[in-house]
Amino acid sequence: MVGIIFGLLLIPIVVFEVVAGWKVFVKAGQPGWGCLIPIYSYMLIDKIAGKPDWWVFLYFVPFVNIVVWIKVSLAFARAFGKDTAFGVGLMLFAPIFVPILAFSDAKYIGMPGAPGIPQNGGFA
Repeated sequence: MVGIIFGLLLIPIVVFEVVAGWKVFVKAGQPGWGCLIPIYSYMLIDKIAGKPDWWVFLYFVPFVNIVVWIKVSLAFARAFGKDTAFGVGLMLFAPIFVPILAFSDAKYIGMPGAPGIPQNGGFA
């Protein structure tokens, strides 16, 4: 019985987080459905953060993945015009900070020199 109640409480939270991730990806000019595909979503996160696609492999290297996640989180926050503190929040409390990006007036401004990312606010 407890499992059923827990599951019923968890479903709206998961749906909310998926909607938030979808909106963030769309704000950055990426396909929203990309947040649903595990490895592809990390490729898109790297792209939004201005990191090369091959960095997705670094997430599978122990200890290196921690450094990569720190760098990507900070760059991801900067891509939306946020500061280092917000990037740390993204890294440590993504379920709180991703919806803040999604439902606030935060705009995707891009990363200067990032490969494949338009530099005009994410719009082609």
